[in-house]
Amino acid sequence: MGKQAVLLLAHGTPETVEQIPEYLRNVVSGRPIPQAVVEEIQHRYSLIGSSPLTEITLEQAQLVQAELAFSGHPAQVYVGMRNWKPYIPDVVRRMREDGVEEAAVICLAPQNSRTSVGLYRRAVEAEAAGLRIDFTLGWAQHPLLIQAFAERLRPALAKLSGEVGAPVPVLFTAHSVPCRTIQAPPAGQQAEPRLWPGGEADPYAEDAKCTAALVAALVPEIPRWFFAFQSQGASGGPWIGPTVEQTLDALAADGIRNLVLEPIGFLCDHVEILYDVDILFRGYALKLGIRLERPESLNGSDTLARAVAELALQGLKRLQG
Repeated sequence: MGKQAVLLLAHGTPETVEQIPEYLRNVVSGRPIPQAVVEEIQHRYSLIGSSPLTEITLEQAQLVQAELAFSGHPAQVYVGMRNWKPYIPDVVRRMREDGVEEAAVICLAPQNSRTSVGLYRRAVEAEAAGLRIDFTLGWAQHPLLIQAFAERLRPALAKLSGEVGAPVPVLFTAHSVPCRTIQAPPAGQQAEPRLWPGGEADPYAEDAKCTAALVAALVPEIPRWFFAFQSQGASGGPWIGPTVEQTLDALAADGIRNLVLEPIGFLCDHVEILYDVDILFRGYALKLGIRLERPESLNGSDTLARAVAELALQGLKRLQG
């Protein structure tokens, strides 16, 4: 058996506001970006200080490595980012230089999609050379992932329900993606079989809703729950919905005045939580007469670390044949 390791993949985030133009060019693969969009993203980052995504992801990697050691299967855990340092190609090359021969690769985006998993996988495989990899395509229904979200949701739900004296509904969210990226290919055109066998539609939207439904089932004190896609981008063409704003409008019209929002598509704090949820959506809800609160993000959740470690062990075992 060759030397084994684990590689965790995430989106990446710049350290400073000044780095945002270069970062956004990476996100859109070099396509032109309107200056107004760049300035808006810079403004959002400035309001939250900075995005802690890289720092938290590195912490999560340490927790996973500790879980693997505790289970009797020690393996070094690396972290690679698609859009910022440490870039995936650089990390894969370093793994090869370190003598790693087999790696379990896990994308820290549990819901499978072309715009996440497919692009991450290509970035890894482009630099893999002789490195044998096992790539986890999706883990939206992993029991420990569901448990981790439920553990964060229960205290927030109990707190707000206690303060208002009545059960409070929950709005689950996941990041939106362009409609074109999740639709089945047109007739006569095949999806890339290596990533999407059979040419079926992308599973992302159903994966996200499935995660939400499983969390809701594990927290029976939720009286009602809803689902929306958040953080639609500025690129051309429609993005999947309903949006959070549309959903808040409907809930306000239905008389709801208190709401817990849990983003089940994200595993740590970053701009789509610290700005989009905590500032944008909370302010939008307030204008509608809705008090909106959210649970603590998973971040350093031990249960999340156990979930990822379990996935890693499964991948390493598959590599052994």
